[in-house]
Amino acid sequence: MRVLVTNDDGIASPGLAALASMVADAGMTPVVAAPALDHSGAAAALGPLADPSRVSVDEVMLGDLSAHSVHAPTALIVMLSMLGGFGDPPDLVLSGVNNGPNTGRSTLHSATVAAVLVGGYFGRSGLAVSQVVGGPQLWSTATRAAEPLLEWLGNAPTPTLLNLNVPNTEHGEVLGLRQAGLAGVGGVQTVIVGRDAAGIDIDLVTTTDVLPPGVDSALLREGYATVSAMAPPTALDVDLPTDNWWGSSSEGR
Repeated sequence: MRVLVTNDDGIASPGLAALASMVADAGMTPVVAAPALDHSGAAAALGPLADPSRVSVDEVMLGDLSAHSVHAPTALIVMLSMLGGFGDPPDLVLSGVNNGPNTGRSTLHSATVAAVLVGGYFGRSGLAVSQVVGGPQLWSTATRAAEPLLEWLGNAPTPTLLNLNVPNTEHGEVLGLRQAGLAGVGGVQTVIVGRDAAGIDIDLVTTTDVLPPGVDSALLREGYATVSAMAPPTALDVDLPTDNWWGSSSEGR
């Protein structure tokens, strides 16, 4: 089983190395390809690229595993892997371990989550893995939580796309794993902390909103690991009055 291991924090992230080692220890073949630079918050962006007709790739080592440091956003890396850019296309996509949660509406902006969504368009199942911030990061808690999900995905209907969020505690201190819907807010949110004539100052702060029970942000806050089934963006089956709209403007009359 070939597993693409990628992230959005960049090739130097220790969370990526921890995830790749877990894949190898589980008897699967990790194909490690991640951005050369941090692409957090880039969602499913395919650019910009320094050269639109060429993607630069450097071969590096992550411990005893060879890896590809790619000068491109995460979503493009996944696409390139499916096109044979790093050998035979992978069977599964594994993204993370992200340094910070990706819950609620944060999933819209997350390149960690976008990696598995892009894989889904190519018919591949995938798992995005994120962990609450709070040093030191206990990556082994995240990888231990991810391993049985990854093994299950190997036999799940394709494409099945999962988003896993894990507390940053010892594994035995996590209250358990819960399936969860997406909250209306993420684990962190952007706030404006200043403004002047030249720009706007922003910061990321922990979400303190009161949340309905059972959603991912709430359960993660309580100390549970959460998993949510995701789907690529799709058109809604809505009856739009297109005949009324076409030619209805006054332009050209």
